[in-house]
Amino acid sequence: MWRRIPATGARHATSFRTKAAYATAGATTLALSGYYYNLKQQQRAFDDAFEYPPQSSMIYLEPQQASRDPTRPHAFWAPPSREDMIRMLQEGPGAIIKEKAAAAAAAGATPESKPVADAPATPVEDDEDSDVFDLLIIGGGATGAGCAVDAATRGLKVAMVERDDFSSGTSSRSTKLVHGGVRYLEKAFLELDIEQYKLVKEALNERANFLKVAPYLSYQLPIMLPIYKWWQMPYYWVGSKAYDLLAGHQGMESSYILSRGKALEAFPMLKNDKLVGAMVYYDGQHNDSRMNVALGLTAVQYGAVIANHVEVIELQKDENKRLCGARVRDVMTGKEFNVKAKGVINATGPFTDGIRQLDDPSIEAIVAPSAGVHIILPNYYSPGNMGLLDPATSDGRVIFFLPWQGNTIAGTTDSPTEVTPNPMATEEEINWILGEVKNYLNPDVKVRRGDVLAAWSGIRPLVRDPAAKNTEGLVRNHMINVSASGLLTIAGGKWTTYRAMAAETIDEAIKEFGLSPARGCSTERVKLIGSHGYSNTMFIRLIQQFGLETEIAQHLANSYGDRAWAVASLAQSTGKRWPVFGRRVSNQYPYIEAEIRYAVRREYACTAVDVLARRLRLAFLNVHAALDALPRVVEIMAEELKWDAARQAKETEDAKAFLTTMGLPVSPIAYPINVPEAVVGHPVGEGENVQQTGFWGRMSGKSASGADVDDSFYSRAQFNPEELAEFHKVFGALDHDGDGHIDGRDLEKVLGQLDVQVEAGVLKNIIEEVDLDNSGSIEFNEFLEVMGGLKEHASRTAFSKIVVEVESKRNVDYGIKAKTTDRSGGGA
Repeated sequence: MWRRIPATGARHATSFRTKAAYATAGATTLALSGYYYNLKQQQRAFDDAFEYPPQSSMIYLEPQQASRDPTRPHAFWAPPSREDMIRMLQEGPGAIIKEKAAAAAAAGATPESKPVADAPATPVEDDEDSDVFDLLIIGGGATGAGCAVDAATRGLKVAMVERDDFSSGTSSRSTKLVHGGVRYLEKAFLELDIEQYKLVKEALNERANFLKVAPYLSYQLPIMLPIYKWWQMPYYWVGSKAYDLLAGHQGMESSYILSRGKALEAFPMLKNDKLVGAMVYYDGQHNDSRMNVALGLTAVQYGAVIANHVEVIELQKDENKRLCGARVRDVMTGKEFNVKAKGVINATGPFTDGIRQLDDPSIEAIVAPSAGVHIILPNYYSPGNMGLLDPATSDGRVIFFLPWQGNTIAGTTDSPTEVTPNPMATEEEINWILGEVKNYLNPDVKVRRGDVLAAWSGIRPLVRDPAAKNTEGLVRNHMINVSASGLLTIAGGKWTTYRAMAAETIDEAIKEFGLSPARGCSTERVKLIGSHGYSNTMFIRLIQQFGLETEIAQHLANSYGDRAWAVASLAQSTGKRWPVFGRRVSNQYPYIEAEIRYAVRREYACTAVDVLARRLRLAFLNVHAALDALPRVVEIMAEELKWDAARQAKETEDAKAFLTTMGLPVSPIAYPINVPEAVVGHPVGEGENVQQTGFWGRMSGKSASGADVDDSFYSRAQFNPEELAEFHKVFGALDHDGDGHIDGRDLEKVLGQLDVQVEAGVLKNIIEEVDLDNSGSIEFNEFLEVMGGLKEHASRTAFSKIVVEVESKRNVDYGIKAKTTDRSGGGA
């Protein structure tokens, strides 16, 4: 009967609190929206007021059409040839201007009749300094090319030389990440280290700029942190949100938590045992060597003179013992000449000490080289749009597991090494990475050595500051040092911060060498060549206009930006109704033959390795595919560069030797790269066949060639058709009722009929590893697992012994040890 009627005062109080909460939320939202709008307006005002540096007429061979964007070169823009660049290095920055003025005079043209866009950024007067560059930059990696772009956009007269190819060293062997360093942020908080915090803050700012100036080469990538303990969930959440907060308005997508089910949905290969959930944060990824080439071409666009395969052999000094240039050698022709410059910058990464010792032979080394090994695995090891980070490996290092260019990249290691032009990954380092990868993947994913498509080692140039009081400690970020003679050395750092390093370096050069730039640093707003007309959907127009395959069109757009039109225009007809254009270099990857011609004509590719490794990236993705494509690459380059038969043979041999440093088998038994009549993959001995014990031969006591061992060790498929047919026949004979099972006790009978002899302990361990269901019966797929395990065990043991025996005679150590290691099935 009785109803409870709330008091009027209480009802009014509740209503008041609700309205207050709504008002507070509305005011907060309005304030944040106003702040965000004001921030964007300031950004737009800055962009509108920004004055882009004009392009230099040094790099144009013909007048350019006016464009709505004065900084955008047309898609078919061609830089000067390498021969022109070599000539400009010899004659100085005034050579091309004088030549064009003479040509204009001969044609009856006047300076006033030339388009404004063709006006020189820094007019070169006919005086004693017309053959002197403001800066000579030694090194064409990320740092050197970044310095060239920065200096050229300031209006300085810049020359850059590289002993090998652009990004031939560490700059092409990175983890391919553009990141602030989430693990460094963790250290900053745990150790209360303000310097670490500043490094992360700078890197996050540069990450945003990186993705803005080269949108077709860099992009956001979600990276998963799998969580197997409940207490890690809030810990990783706080760390990821701090990472987002530190990035500020320049950040990427916000980090988020995934439940166990959603984590497995996003990363199906993940080990699900004891999985609690996952944290996903965002960082950037890029195509490093193509980014390096884009930097070089952008520097040319703004007036820099650059040349690859030009080696510095001597630093020259004036009467005051100050550097005034260098003597260089064109590696392609052997010709030597002098390059005059007011200042010299040493940006040679791991080879920093070599240039410093040309300046002062008595100087102490400052580089502490560290090797970072990466391996490439097939794309089924990871989803195409999600990476994985293991923050705590078995030895405390961090390992990344990332999709890249259609495959999966895993790494990296960190160990002391020696400075060499082409370092090699050791078998021990490769197996360590495979072991760490295995810890995070579902047991159904068999992590096999045979799935390693390529493996390479890059040298990190960790440095000591010679000007510091304590020269024993390593510099955390980068170091700039100027010697008594004026050699300016920039060393250390990472890809993400290349622009900030370059800006700091050029600032120091201007002060040290008394230079007068036309304008200040502008690289935060200067888009790299190919970026101006790029959009995420431009590949659709490439498909519609050229009849390209979708995969190829996407690849061209994401590798060349708006210059993809020029590449596609060089494509040859396939002779099919579809696709109409675009002949592939390799059936497994979207690279086409037109890219080879474009690399030679407009990207300064001089050798087959330049193309395979740093223009197409095939050598980094799959060494066997690169080896298969090599003859066609050499053939096309021979047409473009007029190579004779001797040069073609040399290029082929040099490329094979390079591929061995990228994971191609190094044993002369496996790949006799220096024996013309030999077949790749077949054994070669001193005038006779090399006989060793292969898998089936070793098990049965028969003799087999070393090629059998190699086929097993380096094959991605464990069995050949003949072996599978034999397995079916023997298994079917013992499957009396035809239910697809045989009795477990019959396994020894099967091995006996196959003439396979194996120790009981080895067989027991392999059966346990394939995890039979202990039901007393064996299915055919379980039987194949056992046979695969036996074959991998035998091939690893036999091959290791062969390689060690052969190489010990040659006193060569390739890091392969004669001992039984984890199960493996071969690969690169």
